[in-house]
This record gives sequence, C-alpha cells and structure tokens, in this order.
Amino acid sequence: MPSNLQGKTIAILATDGFEQSELLKPKQALESAGARTQVVSPTEKKIKGWNHKDWGQEFPVDVPLKSADAAQFDALLLPGGVMNPDQLRMNPDAVRFVKQFFEQAKPVAAICHGPWMLVEAGAVRGRTVTSWPSLKTDIRNAGGTWVDEEVIVSNGVVTSRNPDDIPAFNREVIALFSKGATGSGKPVQKVA
Repeated sequence: MPSNLQGKTIAILATDGFEQSELLKPKQALESAGARTQVVSPTEKKIKGWNHKDWGQEFPVDVPLKSADAAQFDALLLPGGVMNPDQLRMNPDAVRFVKQFFEQAKPVAAICHGPWMLVEAGAVRGRTVTSWPSLKTDIRNAGGTWVDEEVIVSNGVVTSRNPDDIPAFNREVIALFSKGATGSGKPVQKVA
C-alpha cells in the first residue's frame, strides 16, 4: 500500500471485546501507509480483543478516553465486535469523542458492529452505510440508508460488514484518510 499517511495520527476507539482482526489489520495497514495510530479507550491500561469465538490478545491503551480530544487526531477508526461498540455507545465520553470528529469534518471508518457508534453519535442521517446485518434497522431508524456491500464510502465515512471485507475496507480507509478533512460539513444530529 502507498505511504500517503505520513504525519497523520489516527485514533482507534475501542474497549474490551473488540473484534481483534478489525483493530489489528486496519492498524497495521494504516501504519504501513505511514500513519501513527493511537488506541483510545475508557479502560486506561490494556484492552482485550475477541478472536472469532473466544477471548484474544491484550493490547495497550495509548490515550485514556477521559483525556482524549479529537483535535489531536486526523481521523477515527471504529472496530467492531459486538461487546466493544455496545459498551462504548453507553459511555457519554465515547459518544462525545465520536461526535467531535463529525463536528470537525474529519474522516471516520467503522466496520462490522462499529457503526453502532455512528448511530449513537447521530451521524448516519443522510449517509449510506453498511455493517453487520443486525444493525440494518438501527441504521435505517437513525436516518441512514443501509446496504449489504463489501465497503461503502459516504460523506467522509467508510464502512464495511465483517472481517472478510478488511482488504477492501483498508484500501478505502487509506484513500479517505489520506485526503484529510472531509469537508462534508454534515451536522451531527442531536441525540437525546
């Protein structure tokens, strides 16, 4: 992959139960393209991945969520895994962090169950999104258009369905993140 992310810092928001391949493989692709990645989490020291059907490896947390600011980053990656985004969407600081990227018109990528955070942040309205199929109704109810495709790029957001889509996801994430600010100016819908 081309090294066109030199000088960019990418936040990866995750907590225990993230799908390991959906964090590790995009992280490696971003770093191979020249980016610096930082894992941001409400858990301050280490988070534990989920590897298909069982617990996986532990990964160090680089930035505690309580001190994270989207202004410090060029883009955001949201890995899936059912437990990970389900816990994060219940955390007001995590939702606020995701909203900041949209308010600052920075690119965001989410895979599998990761788009739950886009729903919670009020950021799917007017966008076409793909995800794990069980999120279809949530995305539609939040004003997005859900499609069953390998990868979708819509108004500064890249989404994919599952680990099988990671090669296409990585390709589009690097392409979008290399462009920087999305300029979409899409306001974040207020969520009660």
